[in-house]
Amino acid sequence: MTDSSRRSPLRIALSIVALTLAAAAGFFIWQGFYPVRAAAGWNVQVLESGVKKAASIVPLPDGGLLVSQELKDGQGNILRITPSGERKVVIDGLSKPDGLIAARGGWVFSQEADDKPVQMLQDGQLSTLFQGNSVQGLWDDGDALYAIEDRHDSGRLLRYRWSDGELSVVRDRLDEAESVTRCTDGRLLYTQKNLGKLRQLSDDGNDPEILGGLNKPTFVMCDARGIWISEDSTHRARLLLWNGKDEPQTVLSFLKAPQAIVADGKGGYLLAEGGRNRVLHLSPAQQQE
Repeated sequence: MTDSSRRSPLRIALSIVALTLAAAAGFFIWQGFYPVRAAAGWNVQVLESGVKKAASIVPLPDGGLLVSQELKDGQGNILRITPSGERKVVIDGLSKPDGLIAARGGWVFSQEADDKPVQMLQDGQLSTLFQGNSVQGLWDDGDALYAIEDRHDSGRLLRYRWSDGELSVVRDRLDEAESVTRCTDGRLLYTQKNLGKLRQLSDDGNDPEILGGLNKPTFVMCDARGIWISEDSTHRARLLLWNGKDEPQTVLSFLKAPQAIVADGKGGYLLAEGGRNRVLHLSPAQQQE
């Protein structure tokens, strides 16, 4: 047997491995660039691009936006985008700014890093409300501000009372809880990303699972259409709409690490797609201009 004949099986094996790796790499690249798909009855378009690690959004009264850029190690910030497209960093030097909501005439934001405060920007003044650890989701119901920590087995759901600043722990020992919201019927819901679950806060502390089998659910929001859930997956992630009874409807597919969804005040929605550094605008098909 010649040396070349001995090497042939090895060469064939190496070629097969190389082709397999190339096919896998090509598949993931394809998924990264494959366009987002909207379900029938919905339209989606890119509203803002070049927003690094877009995480949370607050629509402003003048038609502009506040968007958090969720970069770590003090590189993150909150960006203001005017209706004309001009951009200005409002708050800099943040570590993974994730939660961002309007409250009491100002804006409250959190940082998903240890020993970072939940802070408020109001009338140009920055104040600290309370200390947290990897706080991600925020929700304000008028009387109290809720904050949830994204930690493994040690996360907490916190309640900050506006009237006197009292901070209480509503739940502890949560595992990768990422978002909290209250629905119009009064239910308080939160997601657990690693478990793929949506839970409802209960008086007895058991917090039943009301929806499971999700792929890394992160932000959740309720409105008249139902419960919106974004999946923080880097490949083939979805934006879901659930009526609370049937199977969730996939409104957007082929997303990459979508984060917060908020109403735009005009019947549509804004979605931060952190994996592609942009903000999407979602609207019912009849609203297409």
